[in-house]
Amino acid sequence: MTKKLSLRILMGLMVVSCSSGSLFSQSMIEFNKALTVKQRSIIPIAAYSAKGDLQHLESALNEGLDAGLTTNEIKEIIVHLYAYCGFPRSIRGLQTFIEVLDERKTRGINDVSGYEVSPVNDELSKYERGRENLEKLTGKPQTGQQSGYAAFAPVIEIFLKEHLFADIFERDVLTYAERELVTVSVLCSIGGVEPMLQSHLSICLNLGFTPEQLNEFVVLMKSTVGRKAAREARKVLDEVIKSRQS
Repeated sequence: MTKKLSLRILMGLMVVSCSSGSLFSQSMIEFNKALTVKQRSIIPIAAYSAKGDLQHLESALNEGLDAGLTTNEIKEIIVHLYAYCGFPRSIRGLQTFIEVLDERKTRGINDVSGYEVSPVNDELSKYERGRENLEKLTGKPQTGQQSGYAAFAPVIEIFLKEHLFADIFERDVLTYAERELVTVSVLCSIGGVEPMLQSHLSICLNLGFTPEQLNEFVVLMKSTVGRKAAREARKVLDEVIKSRQS
């Protein structure tokens, strides 16, 4: 084999290698744009619980367990959503989950319980812990004079900081990102709360969700709660993305 021919073969191999590397990198980027199986399983559980659609919730719960969600994670999903759609929906969701687990046991399926909630060891007051958690979520300082609803009814701002963003968000069975996925699923399902949905979609982006993943969320909501709700969510998401880009 001549030196010239050897050089050509070597260069050809290098081109193939570089192309393969480029394709591999691109495939990884595309893969990272998609929601995980676990994340996709969270959405219908939260949405059907919020709507009170218990028949479809049963199927979503079974699919979530089969996809690898633990029983404690699902309990935490359903407990979390009460802050956004009320105790009645949350309790009915938990009751439905009990029925699903009992039925699975009769079929010989023993689902994994998963991690328990860790105790909170923090000397700060619940209000301060909630304020710090909200700063992490929004990426913005939560200080200064209150305005809007917080100034109009200061007690609700206290409840939000002490209970929602301290008592609930500090529970570590779910990550912040998973809790926000529950939240936007509920808000999209109940409708009529577009300003809050806008805030929480912004938080999702802050926590690392990509626009592509949130677009996938809207598509999943269309098949879960219908075109109208998904159309409204799409408009809100487009506004959020446009605002961040500008």
